[in-house]
Amino acid sequence: MAVACLIVFTAQMATTIYLPSLPLIERDFAVSRSFAALSVSLFVVGAAAPVVLWGRAADRLGRRAAMLAALGLFVASSAVLIVNTSPAWLLVLRSLQGIGAGGAAIIARIVVRDLGDGDALAQRLSVLSIAFVTALGGGQFAGGLIGGWQGGFVVLTAAGVLCALGTLTIPLRESRAEKTGMVRIYLRILTVPAFLRPTIAAGLGFATIVLLQEVAPFVFQQHFGLSADQYGALGLLFGLAYFAGALLVNRLAGRKGSPWLMRAGALIMTGAGLLTVVLWLVPAIPLTAAFVTFVALYCGTTFGQAALFPSSMAVAVSEVPGHGAYAVALCGFVAQSIAGLAATFAVLLHENVVWASVATVLSLSAFLLVRVKARE
Repeated sequence: MAVACLIVFTAQMATTIYLPSLPLIERDFAVSRSFAALSVSLFVVGAAAPVVLWGRAADRLGRRAAMLAALGLFVASSAVLIVNTSPAWLLVLRSLQGIGAGGAAIIARIVVRDLGDGDALAQRLSVLSIAFVTALGGGQFAGGLIGGWQGGFVVLTAAGVLCALGTLTIPLRESRAEKTGMVRIYLRILTVPAFLRPTIAAGLGFATIVLLQEVAPFVFQQHFGLSADQYGALGLLFGLAYFAGALLVNRLAGRKGSPWLMRAGALIMTGAGLLTVVLWLVPAIPLTAAFVTFVALYCGTTFGQAALFPSSMAVAVSEVPGHGAYAVALCGFVAQSIAGLAATFAVLLHENVVWASVATVLSLSAFLLVRVKARE
């Protein structure tokens, strides 16, 4: 669990430690805001695209070999990014970095899935969420303190090396001969509605957070006038909100159950989204009051996602007991793909009320999906 948490922490930090530097990327590479934001979007897309192949590799090659391959790609691309000065190569290398990070994170979840399923799995996934939240807040805070994108890539390179060393020290499941073809297994899993609905809901919640992360640096630094280090410091507050949601899952999964927790998380995100739309529709609100309100609603959305995501994944993969690695990989692929589409679309959303409305629709759709399951 310690190594899995370190890997998830590093993979998430590849986004959050980079966020405070987006305006610097815009300046140093002489590119537009949309181009700078695209470097976030392509990382998310890269993390999503080959996830199902990583699941296959984890089963055929063994967890360790697949993990080391993913981490090797992550470390190599992070190291080259330190010295890169080309805008085009920035996008290429961020995509490769995302492929490595996505593979490492999904294999870490497969390793945790090997320990069991059900509400106990939700509790273990909530521990991974605590690692996620540490990167969410701590990575953003560190990025603000570093104050430059090169330093962030140095940290990521070193963290990736530590993850690889940790992977070499723990016992992991070896490869196995799978007679059924990969495509047939994934198609079979996709025919299970009890798997598909919570998986899509998890993806919609993840997409909401990715959208917020992509627009937040510009909202806080350009609309509210914060400096990069001030925005980075806010990451600690957002991290605390995610930690509270993950702790809720860890404490209540055994009593309330994962289905209840995922519905509660989606409902909280929807409510926070609606209030955010209202905030941007009322221009008469003083800037300080608007700032405090936006931070509170951002924290509410983050708290809801922390409850929704691990609970939804636990519900989904528990419905496919025979193919644990494939179920986790497919769940991650769907979630990452939805988030990647949202992140790519977000580069076009510059008006606050527009992106807030899109985020609300995503959260509401997640809630409706898990409500459908609840009534059956």
